[in-house]
Amino acid sequence: MALLPHQIELLAPARDADIGIEAVNHGADAVYIGGPSFGARAAADNPVSEIERLVKHAHRFHARVFVTLNTILRDDELEPARRLVHELWNAGVDALIIQDMGLLELDLPPIELHASTQCDIRTPEKARFLQDVGLSQLVLARELTLEQIAAVRAATDSARSTLEFFIHGALCVAYSGQCYISEAHTGRSANRGDCSQACRLPYQVLDAQGRFVAHDQHVLSMKDNNQSANLEALIDAGIRSFKIEGRYKDMGYVKNITAHYRGLLDGLLEARTDLARASDGRCRFSFTPDPNQNFNRAFTDYFVRGRQADIGAFDTPKNAGQPMGWVARATAEFFEFEADDPTLELHNGDGLCYFDAQQELMGAQINRAERAGPNGLWRAWPKDPMSSLRDLRRGTRIHRNRDMAWVRALEKKSAERRIGVWMRLGETPHAEGLSLLLTDEAGHEARAELPLPYAAPRDDAPAAEALRAQLARLGETIFEPIDIRLDLPRPWFVPPSQLNRLRRDAIAALEATRAAAWTRPLRAAPVEPPVAYPEDTLSYLANVYNHKARDFYARHGVKLIAAAFESHEEEGEVSLMITKHCVRYSLSLCPKQAKGVTGVQGTVRAEPLTLQHGNERLTLRFDCKPCEMHVVGRLKPRVRAAARELPLQFYRTRPSR
Repeated sequence: MALLPHQIELLAPARDADIGIEAVNHGADAVYIGGPSFGARAAADNPVSEIERLVKHAHRFHARVFVTLNTILRDDELEPARRLVHELWNAGVDALIIQDMGLLELDLPPIELHASTQCDIRTPEKARFLQDVGLSQLVLARELTLEQIAAVRAATDSARSTLEFFIHGALCVAYSGQCYISEAHTGRSANRGDCSQACRLPYQVLDAQGRFVAHDQHVLSMKDNNQSANLEALIDAGIRSFKIEGRYKDMGYVKNITAHYRGLLDGLLEARTDLARASDGRCRFSFTPDPNQNFNRAFTDYFVRGRQADIGAFDTPKNAGQPMGWVARATAEFFEFEADDPTLELHNGDGLCYFDAQQELMGAQINRAERAGPNGLWRAWPKDPMSSLRDLRRGTRIHRNRDMAWVRALEKKSAERRIGVWMRLGETPHAEGLSLLLTDEAGHEARAELPLPYAAPRDDAPAAEALRAQLARLGETIFEPIDIRLDLPRPWFVPPSQLNRLRRDAIAALEATRAAAWTRPLRAAPVEPPVAYPEDTLSYLANVYNHKARDFYARHGVKLIAAAFESHEEEGEVSLMITKHCVRYSLSLCPKQAKGVTGVQGTVRAEPLTLQHGNERLTLRFDCKPCEMHVVGRLKPRVRAAARELPLQFYRTRPSR
């Protein structure tokens, strides 16, 4: 069912169907997953049959399943994509997440369409346009502030479009859909799900005179997103779908992070009677969720509360984990460390790490660990020789980035999700027998009857208790009793096998009722006549890679439509990345930071900087009016030459050569 304006949706990622099922079990109201092709995570594809298995499980809780079809498509891919969409519709999928507007020109089933983060929705005008062409859920740019989100909500209709926002996980430094470094340098397009992640590399940063500003720093690598403290503010700004990043992430990550935000959102919903959950059932966990236990590059809330200086993971893009203690002694075979917390437990297989003298993160997997004394002193024998652990000496700070006890706990069953039901046992009206009526917490009802001659029990009180106890045994079903009422003149004796059958029949009937009540949202009708796109000229930044996308924009009033960067028509230097992150600002070299500083004001200018990694050089240019940074470069000749060898069909504005 479509999300209502007062409903709050927790949207979790799934690399595969099994992870998606556990996301639902751990509290997700919706799950997004890649299909067999055309998803923006090329290594996270799934067959339609597996997606259908996830759909069947999710719909039991009235949770939704979205499939990502959010790459830009060549002309020769449009027909396979159209056929795939029909397969997904027939499999019960609730919505598609798309980037390519060419899909709107195809003969698709009436499936609901959502605008991917790759659509780069930063302005109220663009959000309104996408709503008006029939997209029902809009994933806003991660870079928006609360005020900007509220402006988007004010410009759109909450009855026609839901605003979605990433609340956790890895951050792409570029505006989504606006990064072409991977395509330019390797021929692997980020807009086609195959990013080479140049943003995670170390760079030398040089100023206009060639002087070093930073040495071997990961200046384009962001910390990880964590909006735990901003959920209510985001709700008040207009967000209704809260999205967790991570279609490459493992089962433990999805279980833990979904459970973490489920708890936070449930706390808000209990306090806010104006809001409601988007699916049915409540979760119980066998662990205490903790985002710090999963891979992270430290956390930031990015731009939600305005520009912050400390948003980068400049030292390393790896997971340093949580600080644990200090090395007390290092020998040729083992090392000892004093834990900050005397109650800390170390386990065989734990992953420890530290920064060496060059601030490079070094890993030390523990083969064996044992207590070496009181007050948290531990002795650890690493898997690798001590001689390979560079600069591990007394006084080194030790972190743990993998806790095997935590890992093993999440490898087991770690959650139960149950829908509450009221159960009423009464007599059948026309003949001897019993009737069991079930009403779930969403108001769905189902009844089952059992023909049975009435037999008096020896003692009414224990008989009544036995009936209640037997009815309460909902076992491995998705239901749990809220209240059990006996509407009987007296608690008749019922053989347990007969009562079990009655209960099973009633549960099956309730599941059937819930399934029949579930209706998929349909694709929203576009506004007629077609609304005008906010601009009448589109550059390569619009990612138009097929003729249907070109026709779409032309139909909406665009006069000049350039081909996507992947068409290789941009021959000179262009912006290969546009980002709200500013290297000058993060290195305290921004002219605005110098305002009012005696002796500095007027001497710091937003001159270009150069990034260098090996033989690769990129130019950083700064557009201070919108406070954005452009990473400038050009397409490698070898990439252009390799592409010419392939017989591909895509949108061009110039004759192919």
